[in-house]
This record gives sequence, structure tokens and C-alpha cells, in this order.
Amino acid sequence: MTTVTTVSPGDLVVVPWSINCGTCDNCRAGLTAHCTSVPHMAMYGAPIGGSWGGLFSDLVRVPWADAMLVPLPAGLDPVAMASAGDNWSLSWRLVAPHLRNRPGARVLVVARGSIGLYVCDIARALGASDILYVDPDPEHRKLAEGYGARTAETLEAVRHGFDLAVEATGRVDQLALAVGSLAPEGMCESVGNHFRPGELPLLDMYLTGVTLRIARDNVRAHIPDTLDLARSGQVDPARVVSHVLDWEHLPDALPEKHLKPVFVRGDA
Repeated sequence: MTTVTTVSPGDLVVVPWSINCGTCDNCRAGLTAHCTSVPHMAMYGAPIGGSWGGLFSDLVRVPWADAMLVPLPAGLDPVAMASAGDNWSLSWRLVAPHLRNRPGARVLVVARGSIGLYVCDIARALGASDILYVDPDPEHRKLAEGYGARTAETLEAVRHGFDLAVEATGRVDQLALAVGSLAPEGMCESVGNHFRPGELPLLDMYLTGVTLRIARDNVRAHIPDTLDLARSGQVDPARVVSHVLDWEHLPDALPEKHLKPVFVRGDA
């Protein structure tokens, strides 16, 4: 039996979406989504790589608590930070390293939901000089404007318009828009899940000189940094939470369209 030392019963914690041991070569390199101690793609939320717990399980299995769990700092609202183990921390990684290397970068966000909105908030807080958020949903655009972004319902590629592009739509045509709008040696971060084939402007990408990254995120490695940003008061992830709903109403409420619902226990 392994003794857990970093957390205690009753602590509020962030649980990363991928299962990771913390000690294999990949984990030590920060590649926690590719842990070699578990089957490939072991995760919460989908029966892939073993049974660890589903999207709305009462109980989930955390095999390496010291490696995986991150205590939620005092003062942070657990409802506002419900996505800290996945989308919030992913959104930080999509922009923070690039703005550190290129202060004041111009950022294009092509999105359809919460990830893009988190990106707008984080990019503004970290000093982006310009943020353009593209989304057909007027309510999403209104939220993005509240984060200081310019918005558009649709967009044609803006040649050499942005230093960094974030694509979070799952549509290859929108990925093509993103890479087609990059400045020379620009970076495109895509959250992937492109289930249909499509074409990218490869020659133009070559001539411009762009870097494209499509990947599942290794969130555990940077959860502490993302929580530090949340504690700073420079960001407001709570604004993306569209509904706070009772856990017991989940079966009825889940089929409805919500931007970012959070389900809580009545006695929580």
C-alpha cells in the first residue's frame, strides 16, 4: 500500500484528465498524457485505455495520487475552476509559453466554446497586443468582448495578420483559416478532434514559415502555473461558467445546450 503525502481526505483538488504515474520517462519529461505505466490514451471521461471513471462518475480511480492530484489553493472557487484539470489548463498552455517568448503578440482565436474564451482571458492578462475572436455564436462573442477581444462572426484569412493562432473548432477549414492568417514564423495551436478530412494550404505555410501543433495536452505539468494565474486576479474564468446545476438534475439538463455547465452536489 502506497502512502499519500501531498493531499488529505477532504481536500479540494484538481484532477488532470489523463492518468499518469509521475515517474516514467515520459512523465518526468512532462509528457503526462503519454504515461507508459498505463495503456495508451488512459483517461477519465471515455472508456479508452482502461476504466478509470467517466465524465460524470460518482467515483473515479486515481492510482497515483501524489503524482496526479494538485490541491486547489484557498480562495479559488471550485465552480469557477471546474475545468482546471483540462480546458482551463489547456488554454493556458495554448498561449502562455508563446506570449512569454514573444511579448505583445497578436492573437487570433477561432473557436466555438469555452476553450477559446479562456484563451481570450489569459491572452489579455499576459499582454497580447491584439486579440481577435471568431465564433458564429453571438453570446460567445459578447463574452470574448468582455475579455477585451475584438470579435467577428466569420473571417477570411488575414495574410500575415497574427503572430499566434488558436483553433478550437474541430473543423479543418477553420484550421486552414488560422494557419493562413499567420505572420512569418508564426505559431498555430490546434486542440484537434478533426474527425473529417480536409486540406491545408501547405505551400503557403511553407512560404510563410509557420509551426503547427495539434496535440492532446499534458496538463498535469502546468496546472500549478495555471492556478497561480487564477489566484493573481488578472483573469476571471467564472464568467465562462454558464450554468451551475444540481447534480441530481444532470440526466435532464445534460442534453440541453450549455456553454459551460457545472454540476454540483446539493450538500457541497
